[in-house]
Amino acid sequence: MHIESLRVRNFRRLQDVRIDLASDISIFVGANNSGKTSASHALQLFMAASRERFSVHDFSAECWAAMDAFGDGVGGAVLPIISLDIWFHVDAADLHRVVDLLPSLAWEGTLVGLRVEFAATDVTTLLANFGEARERARANIRPGANGGADYHPSPRTLGDYLTDNLRREYELRYYVLDRAQFDPELVAAPDYVPLLLTPDKGRGGKDILNSLLRVDFMHAQRHLTDAAAGSRAEDLSRCLSRFYERNLEKRGDDFDAIRALADSEAMLNDHLQRVFEPTLSRLGALGYPGLSNPRLLIKSALNPATIMGNHDGARVHYALGDPQEGIEPRTLPDRYNGLGFKNLIYMVVELLDLHSQWLDIEENRPPLHLVFIEEPEAHLHAQLQQVFIRKVIDILAIEGEDRPHYASQLVVTTHSPHILYERGFRPIRYFRRSSTAFAQSSEVLNLSAFHDRTANPTRDFLERYLKLTHCDLFFADAAVLVEGNVERLLLPQMIAKAAPRLQSAYLSILEIGGAFGHRFRTLIEFLGITALIVTDIDSVTSPAAAAEPEVEDDKPPEDQDGAAGGACMVHVAGAVTSNQTLIQWLPACSTITDLLNATPVQRTQLRTEDGHALVRVTYQTLIDVTWNMAQTAMAGRTLEEAFALENLMWCQDVARFDLKLRVRGSAGLSAEQLAERLHNRIKGSSFNKTDFALALLAQDPATWTVPHYIADGLRWLENEITPAPTVAAPPQVEVAA
Repeated sequence: MHIESLRVRNFRRLQDVRIDLASDISIFVGANNSGKTSASHALQLFMAASRERFSVHDFSAECWAAMDAFGDGVGGAVLPIISLDIWFHVDAADLHRVVDLLPSLAWEGTLVGLRVEFAATDVTTLLANFGEARERARANIRPGANGGADYHPSPRTLGDYLTDNLRREYELRYYVLDRAQFDPELVAAPDYVPLLLTPDKGRGGKDILNSLLRVDFMHAQRHLTDAAAGSRAEDLSRCLSRFYERNLEKRGDDFDAIRALADSEAMLNDHLQRVFEPTLSRLGALGYPGLSNPRLLIKSALNPATIMGNHDGARVHYALGDPQEGIEPRTLPDRYNGLGFKNLIYMVVELLDLHSQWLDIEENRPPLHLVFIEEPEAHLHAQLQQVFIRKVIDILAIEGEDRPHYASQLVVTTHSPHILYERGFRPIRYFRRSSTAFAQSSEVLNLSAFHDRTANPTRDFLERYLKLTHCDLFFADAAVLVEGNVERLLLPQMIAKAAPRLQSAYLSILEIGGAFGHRFRTLIEFLGITALIVTDIDSVTSPAAAAEPEVEDDKPPEDQDGAAGGACMVHVAGAVTSNQTLIQWLPACSTITDLLNATPVQRTQLRTEDGHALVRVTYQTLIDVTWNMAQTAMAGRTLEEAFALENLMWCQDVARFDLKLRVRGSAGLSAEQLAERLHNRIKGSSFNKTDFALALLAQDPATWTVPHYIADGLRWLENEITPAPTVAAPPQVEVAA
């Protein structure tokens, strides 16, 4: 038995979202403020079953206008309701647990559903109470003094009234859901009315839900330190002592035991070793950092009077080696070990604590334990994040006769690409932000669906490539897909020069190459992310060179200039492009003439109802090149050529020799001749593009110009994701004649 899916309505950013959960572990990812925390808070509030915890600000922003309209009696206005649908996947062996949720005796299938609503107790009474409160407020309106604004006490609107009276006017209700009344996306039929669960017909909805599910939360606590004191500081020994107090076998608090403690510290150490052995064995399964990792021991302090009730009574020690001939090695207290490893142990102990509390329920233990772990990277550095997410399911494994009947599910919210690296596409649930002029909301995408519907070799290529390079795509405000290593190295400096507002955005820069860029199309469109493609026009003479090269998908993109001798200058008659991104994606042209004439509209993929991705491609186009007092329209075929042409005088200066773009005798050449010499040099095997990029980084950025096509693309992206603030027009001052 496990939770198959959740649907949240009208809760903060989650106006109406479906969140599918994997049976073992799901990973919530997305940019900041995309709704990941809202999803966990929604479940937390509904499981707490207390209307005292809700506030009017828990309603989605879209609900506020509807709330006020309903209070004003606007026709068609509906009073908002926050709701959570929980769909359980139930096997035949667990049917007896969900009898109260079966919609009818004819029910067949594997999904049973329960809806929890936070809704008005009585709409008529609510309106009457609001009307009385508003009339009292209107009776106490006072005119402002000295031309100031009038004083108008609250409430003016129903939203104002509910800010102070929500807990009195709203309540929680529970309903049985009939899967037959829902479509494949778990959206109910328009006329469907679910069955209300009332205590007079048996167990109430709260009792039914609590009998099926226990939910715990491990928040992103960041207070485990090496400090000796502090208001929030805590060390590992105190954490384990607290775990001991709640979960493990303890000695009786009697005189015999106290006398034994006083007489024999060895006896107590043996006791501590015995009761902590299962926990420490599980910690040992983490296997970090390797063979040289010190073993954990629990040793008593010397003060027997405080051992049973004081956190200082037992300390974690690290054994420096293994026992030799029955003699224990020397030990050090926990504060002498690294903080990262202590954080890992701390998290696992806290997780085991929650797990043990669930297993300790003797009567009516819920068969399902759902644990939300918020941002484990707040505790752990990169390597330990991978260790934790790799081992966490094994740590919570249920053994023995309970194994077939009880299960744990985990939900991890994260901004860590290292965690995604370990798990791949399937567990990812991507929270995508969407904004309008009036409100912000999110939707949730199931990457397992993308995995299943994307055919190979594209699917395997994307998963391998992202695991090796840039899982941070899932946390970015926008993506920049660049041609190669040179663009990746130079892009931060080009952004600072051409589009400085982008420095405040989180950009994922993916080095993809023109031969492979189109394979990212399915993922970019699925995520609905804004993307800029910075690529080369890659002109070639042979039409055969424009065919897609035969390259294995797990190999890195390479320079695909076509067949030997195929690379040519852009102005060559009949030239085509070998760049598959330009051919198969945007602007979907193959001839150089068509590419040079493509409009910004042709180079842009707009958002549609079916696809939320906004994509722009930018590549080399014609620019005016000035040399020897003459001006010529030209275009480079690569970044290096475009940079040389737009910084021609600067590159030919002897001080820029390290760039390897200086042509001997250039003063006596025409612009066309110089461009041809540069083209031949750059495509030659002796020209190292990475060396060029590094040499350029050593130059003063104020002295050179960003190639026009890159600057144009960056400014487009800047205006899309970091628009300039609107400046109010200065007030008009009338001057008397």
